[in-house]
Amino acid sequence: MEIRVVPLDVTDDAAVERSYEIVAASDATDMPDLPPLCRQGFIAGLRHPMPGNQPWHGQALLDGMTVGHISVELPTIENTDNAGFELRVHPNHRRQGVGRALYEHARRLVLARGRKRIVGSVVAGLPGGPAWSEAGSTFAAAMGAKAVLTEVRRRLDVTAVDQPALDRVLAEARRKAEGYSLVQWAGMTPDAYLDDVAYLDGRLLQDAPMGDLEWEPSKVDANRIQAAEQVLALRGIRHYHSGMRHDASGRLVAWSLLNFAATSPWHAYQQITIVDPAHRGHRLGAIVKIENLRYALDAEPELSVVDTWNAAANDHMISINEAMGFRPVDNWTNWQQAL
Repeated sequence: MEIRVVPLDVTDDAAVERSYEIVAASDATDMPDLPPLCRQGFIAGLRHPMPGNQPWHGQALLDGMTVGHISVELPTIENTDNAGFELRVHPNHRRQGVGRALYEHARRLVLARGRKRIVGSVVAGLPGGPAWSEAGSTFAAAMGAKAVLTEVRRRLDVTAVDQPALDRVLAEARRKAEGYSLVQWAGMTPDAYLDDVAYLDGRLLQDAPMGDLEWEPSKVDANRIQAAEQVLALRGIRHYHSGMRHDASGRLVAWSLLNFAATSPWHAYQQITIVDPAHRGHRLGAIVKIENLRYALDAEPELSVVDTWNAAANDHMISINEAMGFRPVDNWTNWQQAL
C-alpha cells in the first residue's frame, strides 16, 4: 500500500471534482444534519481565496486512487506565524494512514514557510445531542495538538419560533434603543456603511472569548470588506444584513449577518452579530439579530433552519440566541499545535 500527497491543481476540473466528491462524502458522514456541500461554493473557494490568504491545497493518493483532500490556510496580513487547515478522508478509505500522511505533509509545508502554529477544528457530540464520532478529537490528540477553544453549535428551528415572544423581546429592547435606527440590505455592503462594517468586523476576535487559541484579530478596512464580498458572490453565497445606526453620529454601531449557500434555500448560517463597545447596553444586539432573521425570511420563504456558533464562555450572545429559540447541537473544538 502506497500513500502519496500531491498538490491539487485548482484549474484541473477532474482533480477538483474528485476533491469535491471526497469532501462531500466526508461531511455527509461526519455532519449529516448540515446541508450537502455546495459544488459552486467549494470549487469557487478553491479558485478564489479570501483576501489576506494564500492557501495550498493537496490530495492524498492511495495506490494511485485519490482518497483524501487538505486545504492549508496561510494568512498574509495578520497571523503570519499561524496556519489553518481542513483535512478530509473519504469514509471508504479511513484508518489506513491517509489522514496522518496529509497532516504530516501539511506540517512540513507550513514549517518550511516559517509558520509556528497549525490550527484546525473537529466536531464532537454533546450529551443528549447527535452521537457524532470522536475520531476527529482522537486524531488531533494523536498528532500532538491541544484543545484550545470550544464553540457550541446551536440550531434554530425557524418553523417553531414563537413570534409573539420575539415581538415582546423586540418591544422591550426598543425601549432601551432610543436614538438608534434600523437599516437593512441584501448582498454587497453599501458604500455608506463600508467603513463602519470594517470596524465592527475587525472587532470580532477582539471581543469574542478566545480561550488559549493564539489567533490575531483581522486587520479590516473597506477595501478588504469589498474584496471578501466579491469572493463570496463568486461562491454563490447570499447575504442579509441588519444594522443599527446611531442617529446623532450617522455611524453604524451594531450589525448582524446571515448567509445562504447557493444550493440550500432551507438553511442559513448566522454569522457575525456585534455591537460597538461604546454603544452597548441598549439591546442593539437583540434587535439586529431578530430583525435580520425576519428580513431574511421575507426574502427566503423556504428557510427553516439556522445554525450558529458561540464560544462556550460567550454568555451574552448565548442568552440572545436562546431567547430566540436556538438550542445546542454539538461541540466544535479548535486544536492547536506548536511547531
